[in-house]
Amino acid sequence: MSTPRAVPVSLAEIARLAGVGRAAVSNWRRRHPSFPARIAGTDVNPQFSLADIEDWLRDNKKLKKSAEREWLWPRFESLGGRDETGTAVAEVGRRLAHRGAEGESTFTDEAAALIERAVDLGRREGGPEIFAFLLRRWLDVHVRQIPTTPEPLAVLMAELATRVAAVGGGITVMDPACGTGHLLMAATEVASGTGGGALSLLGGDRDPVLAALAEARLSLAEDTQAKEPARIDVRDGDSLRDDPFADVPADIVLCNPPFNERDWGYEELATDARWSHGLPPRTEPELAWVQHCLAGLRPGGAAVLLLPPAVAARKAGRRIRGSLLRTGQLKAVVALPPGCAAPHSVSLHLWVLRAPVPGEEPHAGGHLLVADGVSRFPRDPGREWAPQWAAIGDFLREAVGQTDRAEVSPFVRRVPVIELLDDEVDLTPGRHITPSPANTAPRLAASWRDFKDLAARMTKLARLLAALELTSAAQLTATTVAELARAGALSLRGGQQPPEAAVRTGAPSAEDIPFLTVPDLLSGGEPRARLAADDPAAREAVIAEPGDIVVVGVARAFSAWVHEGPPTALGPQLHAVRVQSEQLDAWFLAGSLRAPANVRQAGTHATSSSRIDVRRLQVRQVPLGEQRRYGEAFRELAAFEQMARRTAELGAELVHDLGDELAAGRLAGGM
Repeated sequence: MSTPRAVPVSLAEIARLAGVGRAAVSNWRRRHPSFPARIAGTDVNPQFSLADIEDWLRDNKKLKKSAEREWLWPRFESLGGRDETGTAVAEVGRRLAHRGAEGESTFTDEAAALIERAVDLGRREGGPEIFAFLLRRWLDVHVRQIPTTPEPLAVLMAELATRVAAVGGGITVMDPACGTGHLLMAATEVASGTGGGALSLLGGDRDPVLAALAEARLSLAEDTQAKEPARIDVRDGDSLRDDPFADVPADIVLCNPPFNERDWGYEELATDARWSHGLPPRTEPELAWVQHCLAGLRPGGAAVLLLPPAVAARKAGRRIRGSLLRTGQLKAVVALPPGCAAPHSVSLHLWVLRAPVPGEEPHAGGHLLVADGVSRFPRDPGREWAPQWAAIGDFLREAVGQTDRAEVSPFVRRVPVIELLDDEVDLTPGRHITPSPANTAPRLAASWRDFKDLAARMTKLARLLAALELTSAAQLTATTVAELARAGALSLRGGQQPPEAAVRTGAPSAEDIPFLTVPDLLSGGEPRARLAADDPAAREAVIAEPGDIVVVGVARAFSAWVHEGPPTALGPQLHAVRVQSEQLDAWFLAGSLRAPANVRQAGTHATSSSRIDVRRLQVRQVPLGEQRRYGEAFRELAAFEQMARRTAELGAELVHDLGDELAAGRLAGGM
């Protein structure tokens, strides 16, 4: 029998598993001769055997029983790649749901023993909790490869479909691109609150690992509910090319299909009967999924799809969009605010469709409901933003399903279909909604108040800066960052790129650490990603604390400032400088380092993306008292710069909004 291979773990991972800081682990290693020897890595970044570490912690009474599940994941991750680990996690879920293994086991002895250990822990601590923990860790590792639908959005999609569908009794819900089952799980929550009959959940995905995980997840959820169990049928396969549920009509279809895939079966499906609105162009795979979902509905059934915004406007798809409008099968298009789901930088759309009932007349003279969540939930460029799910949910519930009302809110409109059937058939909600004067006037008034306040503060600060007297005194002796570091006056640390799996771009949590990169600075300055505080990468990251100086090491974004925000992890080409306050003033140093002359001194001058050698940046040698005097001036200059930037942004918004109002003829009196 082969000996199980050692599972390597780093000092940071040991700290997380033991529930202590990395410094504590380093102390254990230094003070206890019995601490396990490293099996890989280097002296700086050693790696140890997980089994040896677990035994040592247990022998020294440092092993926390409550953290037993944490010790599972490193072993699962060591089983192999994405598919091997995912299949093992799915098997844990199947067994906890009392479904057993399918056919002859293909797992190695090591994997089989690990699965049994996880199942045993699940039976002691709760099967759903252990499976959810393993699934969440697996998804976190492969977050860039496997897009998921956030749970609040999935629940809203299920609610909207239930509102629009004309169904009764038992409900069949289908997701032809189910992934790990987020939308089907949401459907079980919504259906349980309706008090209806039996529920059937049908899922398909071309990735067999995802399909297995979805089936295990749904089975485990149903196994824990004291009600009539749902019928669960999840199959792997390409739903467009070989629909596994072609003969099973659904009452509700929920789908977050793959985006922008050209190889979706254009040639082999050219004569498919599902294309009742026309053959989707090769460049419009999303419209193939729209028609596939419609074809899978029983009469009166409803479908809700999450789609990229380009589907509403691309020229190639206008004929199909027009047909969906003329037949009345497209009921609503909702523009979600950016950040609701991946990709988080764009405003994704929800399309709400309903299959016609025999005898219904086409609604060529009807209306399409459009809702503009982008305008309803504007983003303040100066603040962090996360989806306000409660407010977004109220907005969508009020809008969709109220199609007989002339106006639901200033951001919702029922657009006559005849207005949309032009040369473009552009269904983008923002193009068809003009905010009402009642909504614009308060916003304009608030913007003018902010602008006047900023202008007053800028005027006061400008007087102070303009009053500074500049002399033509000779340049004093200068030193460099490198020399100051050698003298112990400061420490310099360079940021780094953490593992891809550690970077999160979804809705932030209170424990996450902002992760700042050079692209963030070039696109506005706010961190768009985060590191999980309990992730080993966060423990090894370079963190800028309040009072540290952040220096950008590329010419096109070169800057230096005193960090005043929350602790922030720094990416590549960003540097954290921490000064000894009895030798250096932070504001003086930051202002000196960011001087334009320093770019010429320390840059390579090759291109705008050339690197800056931060260690070569220069600063004048002056007494500490003089540094503080200059530091106050630099602080005022930095404040002036921020006000000038915000004034420009606010001025642009005022020009935009006021221009719309004037163009609409809403000027009440003369100038």
